[in-house]
Amino acid sequence: MFALIKEFKEFALKGNVIDLAVGVIIGGAFGKIISSLVNDVLMPILSMLVGGVNFSDLKHIITPGSEEVVEVAILYGAFIQSVIDFVIIAFSIFMFVKLLTSRKKKEAEEVPAEPEPPARSNEEILLEEIRDLLKEK
Repeated sequence: MFALIKEFKEFALKGNVIDLAVGVIIGGAFGKIISSLVNDVLMPILSMLVGGVNFSDLKHIITPGSEEVVEVAILYGAFIQSVIDFVIIAFSIFMFVKLLTSRKKKEAEEVPAEPEPPARSNEEILLEEIRDLLKEK
């Protein structure tokens, strides 16, 4: 039992797991920011451009509601809004990853490469092998 707890502790405290947890938390907060950007800034502008249509109100009513029955409707406007959210989030993540990748490439280029050893001829290689054999004897 203690071995299992020890194993779990080693797993949970590895850097990769902690980095993943931090990434998930930041991703959740980032998603809320993007959703607010879409709902509060972009959708009103898009609504104005398409003639004042509020996307969240778009729906296809299957069964109208009454005092006794709840309205049954397909909320395709909410779906459109979710698709726009997804596209903006995916594009933002793409740009962020592209920025990180370009920075890593620049860092890799800045690191000087080790000079390659000078090219050796077959004669030099054979002479070195003979020297090594003579050293062994």
